[in-house]
Amino acid sequence: MVEVTAERPSSAAAFAAWVGPHWSAMTGLAVRLCRPADVEDVVQEALAVAWKQWHRYDPERGAPRSWLLALTADHARRTTRRRRWTIVSNDQIAEPIAEQALPDTDLDRAIDGLSVRQRLAVELHYFLGLSVAEVAQTMGCGEGAVKSTLADARASLRRKLGANYRDE
Repeated sequence: MVEVTAERPSSAAAFAAWVGPHWSAMTGLAVRLCRPADVEDVVQEALAVAWKQWHRYDPERGAPRSWLLALTADHARRTTRRRRWTIVSNDQIAEPIAEQALPDTDLDRAIDGLSVRQRLAVELHYFLGLSVAEVAQTMGCGEGAVKSTLADARASLRRKLGANYRDE
């Protein structure tokens, strides 16, 4: 059995054991924030940064899950931004468009239209089930800011979807 502490894991096995409980949450967040073809790369990039920058993780400021999810969200945002600005030739257009996972529901389309901050808060709280405190740790802000961001996001979704919208 590999002993896992709050300190930097000393081996790849210890790092894997430290990250293991958070892997599905990292993957789930990447699935919600970027296209399917980028999910694995986003998670791997976040893990590479986690391994290299272990000294930035401070257990006093939050749980490993929050730190790892923040890294995942950051890489998903960067990947999505890079995709928007990539110029492709005509013969490359068909494949990327075919790969893209278009939103399945009105709710998905409405969430995609939220600000980056609102979308992240919604994804973390409602889709990954993080508490307001965990969302605050992940986003690096206070709980009040998370509550306000979620309230603003809900108001925006109500405007876009209508007050009586129910996704059944």
